[in-house]
Amino acid sequence: MRSMRRRRRLSLTSLIDVIFLLLLFFMLSSTFSQFAEVEFASARSGGAASDTRPVFLSLDADVLRLNGTATAFDAIAAALDGHRSGADPVVVLIAAAPDVTAQRLTDLLVTLRDVSGVTVTVLEPA
Repeated sequence: MRSMRRRRRLSLTSLIDVIFLLLLFFMLSSTFSQFAEVEFASARSGGAASDTRPVFLSLDADVLRLNGTATAFDAIAAALDGHRSGADPVVVLIAAAPDVTAQRLTDLLVTLRDVSGVTVTVLEPA
């Protein structure tokens, strides 16, 4: 005859310890800082007419044009100062080519964020 063996009950203590250590590891190794945000407005049809003349920035994969003239990223602030008229903010319209990466557009928006008195609008592709 077979002897009846009583099954041992599993201990969950070690499993709980391992889960606690994993939780502790992931909480200590992750960062809870918020990344910088880039604010911009998307153009919509039917907006109110403005008295100030906007500046047009055309962003391609390899070149940036300010009103049709090639401009470097670090020369944008000086180039926009030439388009100021009084205390009014400079309205900048950005049109990105289809082959422009999101990182390049973000770099441009971060550069424009550092220029005071600039209102940026990103045009949606047609």
